[in-house]
Amino acid sequence: MPASSLAQLLLGLETEFEVPDPFDEPTLQAAEQAVAVLQLPEEDATQIPFFTIDPVGATDLDQAMFLERNDQGYTVHYAIADVPAFVALDSQLDQVARQRGQTYYLPHRKITLHPPLISEDQGSLLPDQTRPAFHWKISLDADGALGEVELKRVRIRSRAQLDYASAQARLDSGEPDEQLELLAEIGAARLNQEQLRGGASLNLPDQEIEEDGEGYKLVSRAPLPLEEHNAQISLVTGIAAARIMFKAGVGILRTMPAPDEEDKQEFRTQTQLLGKPWDSSISYGQYLHTLDVSDPKQLVIMHRAAALFRGADYQVIAGQPEEELIQAALAAPYAHTTAPLRRLVDRFVLLTCYLLSTGQPIPDQLTAALDELPGLMRTSSIAANRVNNAAVDLLEAYVLKSRIGEEFEAIVLKDAVAKDDGSLRPGTLQLVQDPVTGQFTGSAKPGTLVRVKLVQADPKTRKIGFEIVA
Repeated sequence: MPASSLAQLLLGLETEFEVPDPFDEPTLQAAEQAVAVLQLPEEDATQIPFFTIDPVGATDLDQAMFLERNDQGYTVHYAIADVPAFVALDSQLDQVARQRGQTYYLPHRKITLHPPLISEDQGSLLPDQTRPAFHWKISLDADGALGEVELKRVRIRSRAQLDYASAQARLDSGEPDEQLELLAEIGAARLNQEQLRGGASLNLPDQEIEEDGEGYKLVSRAPLPLEEHNAQISLVTGIAAARIMFKAGVGILRTMPAPDEEDKQEFRTQTQLLGKPWDSSISYGQYLHTLDVSDPKQLVIMHRAAALFRGADYQVIAGQPEEELIQAALAAPYAHTTAPLRRLVDRFVLLTCYLLSTGQPIPDQLTAALDELPGLMRTSSIAANRVNNAAVDLLEAYVLKSRIGEEFEAIVLKDAVAKDDGSLRPGTLQLVQDPVTGQFTGSAKPGTLVRVKLVQADPKTRKIGFEIVA
């Protein structure tokens, strides 16, 4: 299939899944007006040498940080893009953002939550540019435990835009870099705190779509250590935000119920069958950090672990006890806080936390918006996930279409299941050498290494099928 046909199929996904249309002229004009009337905060934090760290080529930079060691432990200065400075409550920009919910990342283009003038330019924490930001000043003790938190609106000026791969290479080289060294140190301490709470980070390889000159290809990439450590800075900020809102009894949290005991026992049994038993002397989170996902069977365990945690949602704080508002994978109350350029709910969390931190009243407009957000975020997440999954299925079929009849080594993720009508729902497998998942006919237990033949790869229907041969 020529690249032009692939491009047409990718464009067809936008119509099929009804992704948001381009911004209309009134919305683009509203963005220009918001930039024109922007007033930077009076408090000047441009003396703090913030830096950003993101994937290569990122332009929607939500977060910048500067890290310090002190006598008690650490101070994390975390600047988050001040999107509310551009997008007023109930304005046209606000209404358009509520309709979109989040940025859609497709292989061929990005469909932004806000007009690019805001999301990739004037609102983005680009280097050497003065920008409005929410400044979180977070104190951690020597073990990484969360202490006092301050939140202000300031103007900042990031000094550098780093990317994960280059930053990790520099850190690994031993070249002195205090900020990267502190990021690794604080990130490791926060991971330990997570495990002490009973939380667990899932370190599954990312299936990514890359351009390869003639089209696209799929690659499997394990997260770099600095990505995990950077994520911990974001997570501690979300935990701090949840603490502020829960104490005040107002706000919105990202929640997830804990797995029930039956599911946990089944998972423990599966770890034994797959040759990497979960020793009861260590916590669930500690166990997951012992897994080597380059081992196919241990990769299956990690997939099984991901399936334990289901039911992620958003809940408005309304007098519930804390245990009903926990994000179980983190074992703590938590709020989406650090990606306001890309995710709708974060803007409202930031504004709520700022008003609470500075003793200001919560306006009725904000209260009403908080009540709407769970539904808006559920709708946009479902829509974004559907089109993203379809894009991956399309590209997997495109990559394999010329290899029908070939045999591959694969690891079984799920066995076939009998449906109510007596037919079988196909099983699911992952190829060992290629970052591709697909369905198969036949029967094999999860965790089994099998030999399969590719019998279907149709980019138009986005279907991939294998049959077990050995």
